[in-house]
Parts: sequence; C-alpha cells; structure tokens
Amino acid sequence: MRLTPLAALAVAALATPWAAARGAPDDAPKLVLPLACEIGRSCEVQNYVDRDPGPAALDFHCGHRTYQAHNGTDFRVSDMAAQRAGVDVLAAAAGTVERLRDGEPDISIRAPGAPSIAGRECGNGVVIAHGGGWETQYCHLARGSLLVRPGDAVKAGQAIARVGLSGDTEFPHLHLTVLHAGQAVDPFAPGPVSAPACAPQAGMWAEATARELGYKRGAVLNAGFETSVGGMDAVEAGALPAPSASSDAIVAYARLIGLEAGDVVELRLLGPDGAVLAAATQPPLDHDKAQWLSQVGRKRPAAGWPHGVYVGELLVRRAGAAAISRRWQTTL
Repeated sequence: MRLTPLAALAVAALATPWAAARGAPDDAPKLVLPLACEIGRSCEVQNYVDRDPGPAALDFHCGHRTYQAHNGTDFRVSDMAAQRAGVDVLAAAAGTVERLRDGEPDISIRAPGAPSIAGRECGNGVVIAHGGGWETQYCHLARGSLLVRPGDAVKAGQAIARVGLSGDTEFPHLHLTVLHAGQAVDPFAPGPVSAPACAPQAGMWAEATARELGYKRGAVLNAGFETSVGGMDAVEAGALPAPSASSDAIVAYARLIGLEAGDVVELRLLGPDGAVLAAATQPPLDHDKAQWLSQVGRKRPAAGWPHGVYVGELLVRRAGAAAISRRWQTTL
C-alpha cells in the first residue's frame, strides 16, 4: 500500500524519505503490536519501510520485503474470512487521538467498479499523538469500526478500530506509519540511513514485541486443504471447502510471502499410511515474490479415500538449505 499526503490525515511525502531523519531520541515511545493477532499464526508482516533513499527498495535488513517509497509497516491478516470475523487494531503506544477519517468503502482496488482512492489512499484512518513530536498513523481500517474520537486518551494496546480493506490496498491489512516531527521513521531501525545502510539498530518496539517481530526471509501465510485446484483469489477469500470422504479430490495448498529469487518450493500430500499421494517441486524462482501459491493434489481413488490422517508438507530450499517449512493435517 502506498501512502501519499491526505487532506484529513496529512503526513509528510516520501520523495526523499530519510533526508531529514534523525535517530530516535530518549522520549520515543516504545511500541506494542498494533494488531490483535499472533505473528506466524494469524498474521504476518507483509512489507517493511523502504530505507533506500534512491530508486531501489531495501528494508532494514537489506532485504527486499518492501517497495519504492513505502513509508510504513504492513501487518497482514491471513485472509478475508479473518477480516470479516473482525481483527482489532490496537494503539501502538499511549497517546491522544488527533484526527481520523471514516466512511471509505472496504473494497480492493482490483475489484471491478472500485471507486477512485485519489487523496484517500489511507482509507479509513486514525492518527495518535504521543508527545515529543511523535505520532502513529493507522490506515485501511474497516468502515464504521472506529472506536475513538479526536481528543480521546488511549492506552497502549487499546482497541481503536478493526482491520479493513479501505483505501489503496488489495488485501486486508494494517499499514502503520511512525512519524517524528512530520517525518516517517522506521520503527525497526529509527536512525538515518548511512553506510552501511543496514547496520543493526535498536528499534522502537517493546522487548516482548521485538521478539515476536523477528525478521523473516519469507513466511507461510496460509496452509490447508481444499477439494480442487483454485487460485490466489480463492485462498484470499478464505472460504475454501474442506475435503471429506466423498470429495472428488484432495488438494494441499500453501501461500507464502517474501520469497526470494532462486528459492525452490516443494510440496507433498501424504496419505494415512505415510505414502506420497502427490508431490511437486517448482523451478527456482526467477525473481523475488511478494506472495506465491503452491498446490498439489490427488483425485479420489476408485475404492474411495481411506480413513485416516492426510498430511501436507512444505519445504522451501534456499541455496540448497531448508529455509521455510510447514506441516499440516486433516482427518477423513
């Protein structure tokens, strides 16, 4: 999601995002996780702040989990089913609500007939002041879900809204921007870019949150079983039918984010006796992938599906070594 200056929720433009950046002073707030979710299970970081001052894009780890001029951190929930169920957005630190916007529709910018979001890229949003020139901005909130008003005092971890699909986004997530004196700051590395650009820095996260938000060179966003080979949109919708003893097929799937060029994705479907029912190894990726869907399946045998536990196994190899793995199961 790209954030540009807004009429109601104004922030600094990022044409030169780090030209005036300074290290976080002693009065910088300590931030807690701004979403009521569990990293690695029900949510993941999709994109980080772009720390490269030029035309390239680099995150604070010198990785590519960002894009040009991205000025915040994107916390992505697993799918639209999770968004519809409701995921609370939380104040990252204690402060006072400065301004907000509500009323923008929850609709992907890729949806047919989606309205223009020009000047409203943040969608429904909230800005909280924390003193000392520090602010946090929360974007893509669900329409009608805001729980605060300007002037309200909030505590760290207090629910202020729910995750939505408003503004410049294709999937439900929270875009959190940290600002100091009107300039965007990377909460994972709040100092200015200098050589080396990705030297380790003390971040702004509270200790427990920092541990939870350890950097990942790729992650599994979804893994499960379905009854036919579908596409990315079906997985994002979060309404895939679970296989049963009468299903015509069993398909194991995994959706990953943050894969790197050269990664090799392997996926297997195992039957109750441990035998491999289906397997696929995809060629090395030709470039980095913001998200990637892998699927493998088997049609129902003539004798029907044997009763028991079916297992999906995912392995991502990077430079010949295991980089990401996941195992999941279902019972028929």
